[in-house]
Amino acid sequence: MSVETDTAVDADYPVTPVPAHARKSFFSLVVVLLGFTVFTPTMLAGAELGTAFGLRDLLLVILIGSLVLGAYVATLGWIGARTGLTTVVMARYTLGTRGSKLASVLLGGTQIGWYGVVIGTIGDLTAQAFGWEGYGPRAAVMIAVSALMCVTACYGYRGMYWVSLVSTPLILILAVWVVFRSLDEVGGWAGLAAVEPAGSMTLAVAVTTVVGTFVSAGTQAPNWTRFGRTGRQAVWACVIGFLVGNGLMIFFGAIGAITFGEGDFVLVLYELGLIGWGLFLLFGNLWKSNADTAYAFGVAGAEMFERPSKIPFVIGGSIIGTVLALVGVNEHLPQYLSLLGVFIPPLGGVIIGDYLARWRRTQMPEGEALPRVDGANLAVYAVASLLAWGSGALGIGIPPVIGIVAAILLAMLTGRLRRR
Repeated sequence: MSVETDTAVDADYPVTPVPAHARKSFFSLVVVLLGFTVFTPTMLAGAELGTAFGLRDLLLVILIGSLVLGAYVATLGWIGARTGLTTVVMARYTLGTRGSKLASVLLGGTQIGWYGVVIGTIGDLTAQAFGWEGYGPRAAVMIAVSALMCVTACYGYRGMYWVSLVSTPLILILAVWVVFRSLDEVGGWAGLAAVEPAGSMTLAVAVTTVVGTFVSAGTQAPNWTRFGRTGRQAVWACVIGFLVGNGLMIFFGAIGAITFGEGDFVLVLYELGLIGWGLFLLFGNLWKSNADTAYAFGVAGAEMFERPSKIPFVIGGSIIGTVLALVGVNEHLPQYLSLLGVFIPPLGGVIIGDYLARWRRTQMPEGEALPRVDGANLAVYAVASLLAWGSGALGIGIPPVIGIVAAILLAMLTGRLRRR
């Protein structure tokens, strides 16, 4: 097997519809999406919830948030399977051939930032495990794992499938084992239910936390579901990946916080003296998740610069993300990237609403005459983003949900009022 190097051909079809012969099975889609969402940093969100709610309320919050996230991502995934297009290419039909560059910058740029955050996290936790004090060994780990993730992303869908197929089941088995160890610490489920929450959090903030864990990354679910053979397959794969997989990781993080005061299973394993297993979980989990991230900014770059291959952009973005981690900028990025996350869900909402109003019958055909800028849909996106940001600033409602729903409704309205 060799990495595709011909820039004129890319077996992952980053800027064209995936043809029927390249579509994948339902099992393959589930493996890839579970590999995307079984992501240990998600546990930190669960840790916040675990200290703020009792067991019954905790399960309710996770269920509500996961249902909202799953419904949104499944809808986008369904569109991806029906059109065969990535999110950024679908944005051409919604925002125009030049307006879509906004989507490429938002989605690709944010993913490069998160890539750097994960690379920095791996370096820091590895140094903590081995007791390294110097900068050199930590930097060497960052560069080595980044190269591994970059190569995996260059292989595209098939590379992420094989990594996920091997690592995801092992990680889930290890996580379930730690949950049972945690239950032993508190006296079983009854003891867990009897633990009084040490903090407090409103329901709206809690649901926002659950939805926010993967709503930005979930907006790019069509990057993978476009390989689905049917829309129904894509929907169920997204439900399993984002409702079940992401919900489990939040729950696991909450259990760790309640029992050990630590939501990250890597650090829980360190506390249990299982440093080897902790490193396995760290590398196996973040390898596949960050390869997905590199793939996402690769296809965004291919769309932005209108090139047929993702590989140059996967390599370039990986280098930028690694440099961010090496200079320590990754420690200051998460809050900024989370703010950008407020503006990404409305983009998915506009695509959904516009598709339902204008493209459902023809499936965004190749060669369609498209405007350079679709002013109506850009205005819809701006209004929905403003509503999402305002709701967060004022503490009213659930910002990602408000942005998505407003964008869908307004895009459907404007789409039905004008002819294609």
